[in-house]
Amino acid sequence: MTATLETLYGLGTVLILVGVLIILISLVLLFMKSPKGERKVKGGGAIIIGPFPIIFGTDKESVKMVLWLALALTILLIIAMVLFNFILK
Repeated sequence: MTATLETLYGLGTVLILVGVLIILISLVLLFMKSPKGERKVKGGGAIIIGPFPIIFGTDKESVKMVLWLALALTILLIIAMVLFNFILK
């Protein structure tokens, strides 16, 4: 049982590191691709606490995209909670 938990912890750590690496590579590519005088970054994010998303962004398009993604993630979270509730009973 502990070998399985150690494997899952290792897998989680690797996935976090891969995510950080992808973010860093995308930022480097973004700055390399944009012309020298035109470096404007737009973006947004969401903090999901339970089923409630808190959404922020720099422009309307980013906020709309993050809103849709947060809504989809919230719906998936609620479905997963209901399914796990039925499975574990």
